[in-house]
Amino acid sequence: MAVESVRAGLEAGALRAIVDGAHGDPFAVLGPHRTPRGSVIRAFLPNAVSAEVRSGGETVGTFAHVEAGLWVAPVERLPEHYTIRATWDAGTHEAEDPYAFPLLLGEMDVYLLAEGAHRQLADTLGAVVTTVEGVPGVRFAVWAPNARRVSVVGDFNAWDGRRHPMRLRRECGVWELFLPRLGPGERYKYEIMAADGTVLPLKADPLARRFEHPPATASIVADPAPFAWTDEAWLTARADRQAATAPMSIYEVHPGSWRRRPDGAVDWAFLADTLVPYVRHMGFTHIEFLPITEHPFGGSWGYQPLGMFAPTARYGEPADFARFVDRCHQEEVGVILDWVPAHFPADSHGLARFDGTALYEHEDPREGFHQDWNTLIYNFGRTEVIGFLVASALEWLQRFHVDGLRVDAVASMLYRDYSRKHGEWIPNQHGGRENLEAVAFLKHFNGVVRFEVPNALTIAEESTAWPGVTGDLAHGGLGFSLKWNMGWMHDTLGYAGREPVHRRFHHDAITFGLVYAFSERFVLPLSHDEVVHGKRSLIGRMPGDAWQRMATLRAYYGLMWTHPGKKLIFMGGEIAQEREWNHDGELDWWLLEKPEHAGLNRLVRDLNTLYRAEPALHARDHEPGGFQWVIGDDRDHSVYAYLRHGFETDPPALVVCNFTPVPRGGYRVGVPVAGTWEEVMNTDAALYGGSNVGNGGALETEAEASHGHAQSLTLTLPPLATVVFRLLR
Repeated sequence: MAVESVRAGLEAGALRAIVDGAHGDPFAVLGPHRTPRGSVIRAFLPNAVSAEVRSGGETVGTFAHVEAGLWVAPVERLPEHYTIRATWDAGTHEAEDPYAFPLLLGEMDVYLLAEGAHRQLADTLGAVVTTVEGVPGVRFAVWAPNARRVSVVGDFNAWDGRRHPMRLRRECGVWELFLPRLGPGERYKYEIMAADGTVLPLKADPLARRFEHPPATASIVADPAPFAWTDEAWLTARADRQAATAPMSIYEVHPGSWRRRPDGAVDWAFLADTLVPYVRHMGFTHIEFLPITEHPFGGSWGYQPLGMFAPTARYGEPADFARFVDRCHQEEVGVILDWVPAHFPADSHGLARFDGTALYEHEDPREGFHQDWNTLIYNFGRTEVIGFLVASALEWLQRFHVDGLRVDAVASMLYRDYSRKHGEWIPNQHGGRENLEAVAFLKHFNGVVRFEVPNALTIAEESTAWPGVTGDLAHGGLGFSLKWNMGWMHDTLGYAGREPVHRRFHHDAITFGLVYAFSERFVLPLSHDEVVHGKRSLIGRMPGDAWQRMATLRAYYGLMWTHPGKKLIFMGGEIAQEREWNHDGELDWWLLEKPEHAGLNRLVRDLNTLYRAEPALHARDHEPGGFQWVIGDDRDHSVYAYLRHGFETDPPALVVCNFTPVPRGGYRVGVPVAGTWEEVMNTDAALYGGSNVGNGGALETEAEASHGHAQSLTLTLPPLATVVFRLLR
């Protein structure tokens, strides 16, 4: 068949559209076709020297070059299975024809994708290693409904967007293509032509499960082999370990700057061997990581992510992270991840105007741009975007066995006028400032998590008084398990940072938190945000000389660990890190060579031990009956005293805080039960670096009424200290 004959069957302009990489339906031109002149197989093989069709071990057709890389092979009949053997100057390659395969996504997949309800999205979109009609390869699929053409590019096709254009499934706006004989480890991106013909910068795969090490930005085909988990016992017991009545003490970590190998490297294997034993030794129940989803800029600490389904390549491959989580669970340590659905960066290789339109974000910057962070806001009114985010959450909870997600910047999601001036935001349909679409998304997210992973935690970083953040979905709440108590953090840190002589004028900074302490289920956070950007470290905020600064921090920790609410402390706080946190370095571990820092480190460990051992300190965190003021009005002496109660058979605990450097003898405190009260914690103990003023280990009650109780104790209050007593039964 002559060259002119092999052109037969091509629509006008179709050949040029393929050559120019502008054809929106490549399957209409490439692959096997019956034409009025006979059967042909067409392939786009730019710069090839020769090519042939192979089937059953034989050559059944020889390609003729038509024009600018388009080749056509006449065949007597279309073979059921065939390969194309093409020869270039650099060598020969043989594989099945991508354009000979049928539709890839099933009807149910297409339906769920269109509804934004596909919960295993990364098993459907992205790069999935699979077998089609007995042929191994990789199925690529990407949502880009407004594109004119989408191609998958990579090392396998010299990053030439004309080589492998994809097929559009119009029912759901997804482009798909199966590339035979590819496997894990291949680098790839998508080349997208917008509706106006503009070829966009190459886009990373939004559903990629693996990426190149930043600053490189290519997606990588992930190994589909399932991880061999050994954490069944942990998962079985997780419901009890993460119940509202359970102790929860969280160690917040930026994995790249906790501790490093001598050569400066950090990876999951190193952290498994160092961080996990340390956390277990210190008595924390959970590790919470700043975002480890893939992100282009390390200076964002992960809070500007683009790879919502992939652990960052900075610390290893996905299997390495899974191995780390498994190790945590073997050591009875839970894992919480910061997860960021509030915004994403505008990097050209990311989600921004992904198909040439505002696909993931809002078109109007008054709705779609975060002025504080120079990032874009997800369009929570679009079902596909909601489906993308919910599927990301499930990826971490199900695929990686993560125990909880801390949702970042919830307040910025709830309010349309968040950090905006008049005229810079658009009211909702009722004229209000509430972001109704974001509210619906958060409720949907929490509902899906509760259904799919019932024992997992969802934790809101929400800094306003939005009602019902941890309220039940059935009663109109947002449905989170826990909420960060940002008000408590700011009030109490501000109080502790004042000179002792001035604290009497700010006494309510400590007591006010109990007014609302049971309105939500709270976490008390001393987070990374409090030790950066000129705020100084925690120890750096404390006033006075070196001894008073350390004593105040010890007393403050005593208050925190005995106050209603789960606990969270950022790494370095437990060693009294003097400098602000630097994400490019590591903690100043050499400080533990100093007795006062080693003492504070031991205190945190002992507080965790006490907190976990005493039900009175955790079992009724979320109930008003778990807390009782004894002395809340002694502002002249900056003293506070309160009782913590567990359940009926649990002995109560008495906590007394003295936030002045003055020891106080003969200080009477009423107690509800007569008997022996054992001093189980004294932050002024010598082993913590204190002055060792105390109460001799235990005290007997006296039948002298005080503070509304018939019995009382006469205490010696150490300077700048918190003491805890437990009733012996």
